[in-house]
Amino acid sequence: MPASTFRDLSLGSKSLVLLELLVFMAGILLAISVNGWLSFVEQMTLPSNVMFIYALVFALISQLSCLALGLYNSKLRESFRGLFRRILLSIAVAFSIVTIINPFYGQFALAIEILGVASFLSLLLIVVIRYTAYSLDLFGLNKRNVLILGAGERASIIEKRMRRDVDRQAFKVHAFVKMGGDSEDGISRETKIDLEGSLVNYALDNDIDEIVVASDERRDNLPVDELFACKIRGVEVTEILDFIERETGQIAVNLIYPSWVIYSNGFASNNYLRNALDWLFNALIAFVLLLITWPVMLVTALMIKLDDGWSAPIFYRQERVGVDGQPFHIVKFRSMRVDAEKNGAKWATKDDDRTTRIGHFLRKYRVDELPQIYNVMCGEMGFVGPRPERPEFVQSLVKTIPYYNERHNVKPGLAGWAQLKYPYGSTEEDALEKLKYDLYYIKHRSFFLDLLILIRTCEIVVFGKGR
Repeated sequence: MPASTFRDLSLGSKSLVLLELLVFMAGILLAISVNGWLSFVEQMTLPSNVMFIYALVFALISQLSCLALGLYNSKLRESFRGLFRRILLSIAVAFSIVTIINPFYGQFALAIEILGVASFLSLLLIVVIRYTAYSLDLFGLNKRNVLILGAGERASIIEKRMRRDVDRQAFKVHAFVKMGGDSEDGISRETKIDLEGSLVNYALDNDIDEIVVASDERRDNLPVDELFACKIRGVEVTEILDFIERETGQIAVNLIYPSWVIYSNGFASNNYLRNALDWLFNALIAFVLLLITWPVMLVTALMIKLDDGWSAPIFYRQERVGVDGQPFHIVKFRSMRVDAEKNGAKWATKDDDRTTRIGHFLRKYRVDELPQIYNVMCGEMGFVGPRPERPEFVQSLVKTIPYYNERHNVKPGLAGWAQLKYPYGSTEEDALEKLKYDLYYIKHRSFFLDLLILIRTCEIVVFGKGR
């Protein structure tokens, strides 16, 4: 690695470079030692100085490969899966280069099997180090230094919604820049600055990684040329909606404007292969789940009868709004009294006094949801999607909450992103909060997101975290 390149790295990156230099050297030395113990390939004993030179060359080539793929870039913003791909490719490239130069060592050349073991051991060790560093932000490579352009109402959502350390694990706010037209009822507790000079110079002088555009008044008010100059100098420029979406896993419905929806990635549901296999996949899983849970459902039916009397109904059918706004009847085990809605439709609350004794248990472990397997088999629901609401509530919510109808663009589900991220809701304000997560799911829905939601839902069921 050239000295000038090393000098340009941050302190955290330099520490990581030196640590991984030792790890790569240890990788080749461990591989030679393992071969000495197991003798899986014939190899002459190398003098200590030759082993050291080989280890150093192996390490430097590996690190040059890592450097070329951006693994020591302090501004690299990748998920751990992305980091793993880069590490894997870096070590594969390094292995190829080391294999090519290996014959030049003459009689001291290592067997290719030893080089392979060294590369594998290095991969394991580097992945462990990177995962630890990524999770704990040990070297500061994972935390962006963010400058918020705006200090009014739109910017205040960061102060209000992301005020805890746990909400800012991936970034730190450098300051909020006051902009013309910003509401006075904006940022109240955090650092605000009046930026009189160049935005570009300020960003570069203060090592700003990202600028979030969050001004209340955008028309003829944004320093477009300055933002463009920041962008081409490697400072990321992000719109406040995209920033909130990325950091919180929700879409700020109250900040949405139509052009953002039109031009943003996602919200596409015309994945024909997915749509064609959707019902088949859900019906198959529903059938398997039915085979596993029918004894539980049989015992549940018996417990409801014993609790409420033999004449009391076991199931509860209720009209809900499905995909494209079409109504259907959801089937659940009855967890409330028979006369629970004698005075009309009401929101269910956390500690609802209409819930029966057995109903508390059924809700806590989500057993009351099992009969909806029938709805899945009928194609009215999927396993994952926004929870279906009652028509009476939908009519009111569509009038008061913007974009509420968009949640009906996909099938409702037994489990959902909103159910994982937000506690039990019983008001219009709760419905708004849950919509933010539902829209995020609709925008990003994929097989892997569905799988994550199902796994997290299993955790809720097993540990009784339901409400």
